[in-house]
Amino acid sequence: MELTGAEIFVRALKDEGVEYVFGYPGGAVLHIYDALYKQEAVKHILVRHEQGAAHAADGYARSTGRPGVVLVTSGPGATNALTGIATAYMDSIPLVVFTGQVMTYLIGDDAFQEVDAVGITRPCVKHNFLVKDVRDLAMTVKKAFHIASTGRPGPVVVDIPKDVTAQRAEYLYPKKISMRSYTPVCAVDDEQVGRAAKRLLEAKRPVVYAGGGVILSNASKALTELIRGLGYPCTNTLMGLGAFPATDPLFLGMLGMHGTYEANLAMHECDVMLAIGARFDDRVTGDLDKFAPNACIIHVDVDPASISKNVTPEIPIVGDAAEVLKRLAKALKSLNQRPDEAALKAWWRRINEWRAVDCLRYDRGSGVIKPQFVVEKLYELTKGEAFVTSDVGQHQMWAAQFYKFDAPRRWINSGGLGTMGFGLPAAMGVQIAHPGKPVACVTGEASIQMCIQELSTCKQYDLPIKVLNLNNRYMGMVRQWQEFIYQGRYSHSYMDALPDFVKLAESYGHVGILVDKPGDVEGALREAFAMKDRLVFMDFITDQTENVYPMIEAGKGHHEMRLSPEKGAASVERELA
Repeated sequence: MELTGAEIFVRALKDEGVEYVFGYPGGAVLHIYDALYKQEAVKHILVRHEQGAAHAADGYARSTGRPGVVLVTSGPGATNALTGIATAYMDSIPLVVFTGQVMTYLIGDDAFQEVDAVGITRPCVKHNFLVKDVRDLAMTVKKAFHIASTGRPGPVVVDIPKDVTAQRAEYLYPKKISMRSYTPVCAVDDEQVGRAAKRLLEAKRPVVYAGGGVILSNASKALTELIRGLGYPCTNTLMGLGAFPATDPLFLGMLGMHGTYEANLAMHECDVMLAIGARFDDRVTGDLDKFAPNACIIHVDVDPASISKNVTPEIPIVGDAAEVLKRLAKALKSLNQRPDEAALKAWWRRINEWRAVDCLRYDRGSGVIKPQFVVEKLYELTKGEAFVTSDVGQHQMWAAQFYKFDAPRRWINSGGLGTMGFGLPAAMGVQIAHPGKPVACVTGEASIQMCIQELSTCKQYDLPIKVLNLNNRYMGMVRQWQEFIYQGRYSHSYMDALPDFVKLAESYGHVGILVDKPGDVEGALREAFAMKDRLVFMDFITDQTENVYPMIEAGKGHHEMRLSPEKGAASVERELA
């Protein structure tokens, strides 16, 4: 059967099981859009900016575990998508991004809307392709999905010249693929797993440090069973929230720059650390010279390049988190040994002393809305069952601290790249993937304006997202750093000309609610979530001076957190004295 390249492309997406494509048309991809028009199996979501397409596909991928798919045109279409591609790359999210390209015979001539998409995206993709022959198109699509979703996931870009989509060829789509140049590590070293099991059982002050890799490998259940079986404390990275239930008493909260006191001090004082699906990011470790000085580190990661990149472990294990956890549970059982109960009880007494500090406390008697209070009420009203997206900044940290995620793939945020503008389009992808489920976007007045045009997409597809704008009239995290580090010189962090967000939301056909009193917060949230079929934009006017605590400043260790304005950078000894 001979088909045009455009028809081959759409047929390949169908055979790959793709249900949604997030995109924006342009000259170089019009043959493809015409082919999409002639069928119904693959649905297209028209965004209002290509960055929004990448973020929406990203949200879809994070919440489902399936690759998100993007289709954009050449030139500015590709460059506009670049921020979303880099966002997915930093967080190991499987995306397949199809970019249009000028005719093959025009490549290199600076033709209209030509950019070197392969060259531009090379630093922030797992792999990319330029398809020059229509006979290679179907196989390339298959390779792209295979690479994006296996091993350490990530974005793959496929650049398709317009004339390739017009040429004809026989359609053959492979059911399986084998690539000599791409063989993700599959085998797990059982000897290393055995060593890890022995060290875990010998631990006096153990801690389990789990990251986003646990969620990506669908290993949350195995992790939970392992931790509960051992009775060891667990902390999650920002990307790992939901990998272990936040309401479980064994959970210490998030660690790192804005992590809890108990999580950070447990990391600092532990003697054995099981790090699984995490990469020892600088926002987690603080000063590497002060990081976990007495710990035997067991590091599990599917990507061998991530092991010993920042921290050198005593026991490295390369492998998929789910498979390693399964083998680790088996190894622990075979040893027929229990942890040192007396040492573990003493360790938990120490941890509970740190918990008693109540590092997340804030002033609940203030006459202005505290942003933490809004997130707490969101959690209470949704019973922890919402999908929550965020942008980047103070609101992101408060959402991570105060919304208790008991299940994986419910917390959707840009961790590695820290992309403002991510929250709303990501929420679109989540809502499309999970119709009928509550989806909340926690954002700030600076971040929301970066992709606010996607309110139009939400209207077109009737996406009933609830937007919680924690509006403090500042670029909040920038202001906080300027207060702490730059002696209060607030250089260009004040948002001096904000729109009326209620009227703006209404102009897009949505519901807008202004909330400026603490007593109205719960009522506004109840009203919003009662509207099952409408997007509701809630503009919460919050305390301009509120900061995120705890905080580890640059050059500090886990034991040198700033806990509050009164206490300053409290050491372990000073706080517990």
